[in-house]
Amino acid sequence: MFFVDTLEFEGLGNRSYLAGGPRTAVVVDPPRDVDQVIATAARRGVRIAYVAETHVHNDYVTGGLELARLTGARYLVPADANVSLPRTPVTDGDTFEVDEHLDLRAIATPGHTPHHTSYALEEEGRAVAAFTGGSLLIGTVGRPDLVDPRLTEHLARAQHTSAHRLAATLDDEVPVLPTHGFGSFCSSSQAEGEGDATTIGKERTSNDAFTLDVDTFVKRVLAGLEDVPAYYAHMGPANAAGPAPVDLTPPAPADAAQIAERLAAGEWVVDLRSRVAFADGHVAGSFNFEGTGKLATYLAWLIPWGKPVTLLADTPAHIADAQRELTRVGIDRPAAAATGDPATWVREGEQLASFPRARFADLADVHERGEDAVVLDVRRDSERANGFIEGSVHIPLHELHGRVGEVPDGTVWVHCAGGMRAAIAASLLDATGRKVVAIDDGFEAAADTGLSVTRP
Repeated sequence: MFFVDTLEFEGLGNRSYLAGGPRTAVVVDPPRDVDQVIATAARRGVRIAYVAETHVHNDYVTGGLELARLTGARYLVPADANVSLPRTPVTDGDTFEVDEHLDLRAIATPGHTPHHTSYALEEEGRAVAAFTGGSLLIGTVGRPDLVDPRLTEHLARAQHTSAHRLAATLDDEVPVLPTHGFGSFCSSSQAEGEGDATTIGKERTSNDAFTLDVDTFVKRVLAGLEDVPAYYAHMGPANAAGPAPVDLTPPAPADAAQIAERLAAGEWVVDLRSRVAFADGHVAGSFNFEGTGKLATYLAWLIPWGKPVTLLADTPAHIADAQRELTRVGIDRPAAAATGDPATWVREGEQLASFPRARFADLADVHERGEDAVVLDVRRDSERANGFIEGSVHIPLHELHGRVGEVPDGTVWVHCAGGMRAAIAASLLDATGRKVVAIDDGFEAAADTGLSVTRP
């Protein structure tokens, strides 16, 4: 009998897989922090014989090379991938014996990258799972624009062909197990299919790659592509060179004086507490990236690459969780950290800063009283295209740090779709001395309050 264990990384919207038989297993697209993969294999009582990459990842740093080194596994990497590390090159049709009567077969599926390779897990010659990486996702496909703008249309067409090849090769009941597509910006569409499980047959009837002709499919994919997180530019080169092992030991502690010194030096001080706690009281100049939100995605997207970061949190456990997540995107070592009572994070005689939170109904009241308010929408372009508050200023969150000067004078009421990104934006503005109000509310509530919402 075979098994497939799924390792989820909600912050990045990714998954990795451990699959095998009674004695040995393969790991597909492992995370940077490989200790949890090793622990999962130990609980199963299996030896990791293979580590397989579907492609050179652009959205996170892989742990594949380190996992192979630690376990003695063969490191399977597509042969056409431009990498400078020890590996077993994989070509279309290559088969590897994972365990008795259990094989892993490589299926070339270019599109997300030119060298992308999916893997079919076969039990006695019958496919029982398909690890599709960034090729066929749930309700969509991996984006084709991360390698070279000149190749985008070509790779989009290849995605269509690869999806059809998978469907022609595998039976309808075979589970499709992608790496991306659970909120990952490696997905070609943020409007993905429903649920978190699918099969070849389900995708055949619902995925645009099957229901649209190639020209229409390509046109739709290209029209739906949004900005790429800035840190993606650093992930591919790191993975191609071979990432170093991670160091998850606790960062150096920082007292109030050191926090002030780091802020004065232009370093980033990031408060991981909830947006409610941050708004109530925080170190002036610090930024709020909730540890329970998409911490790695948004912090790595916004921070100037290589800028030292100091973490603030309620407990050491929260620091450790954040540190683990940040290593997955190449932010390896926080410069320092502080925990406990926020009042101890400021020097004697200094006060914590704060700003108000509100709901859309509060903004409607302000408008009704005729008071001036700058409404800042920090959602993505595609979100705003579905409706926006009349007169609002639109600067997507990932552009705000470089465009603060474009925000009009006055009190800024900042909103997103639900509140998390608005809190980040409010903290960025607050750090510059702007008067802000963070709207912590779902955007769908805006129209119900009487605010004028423009719909397409």
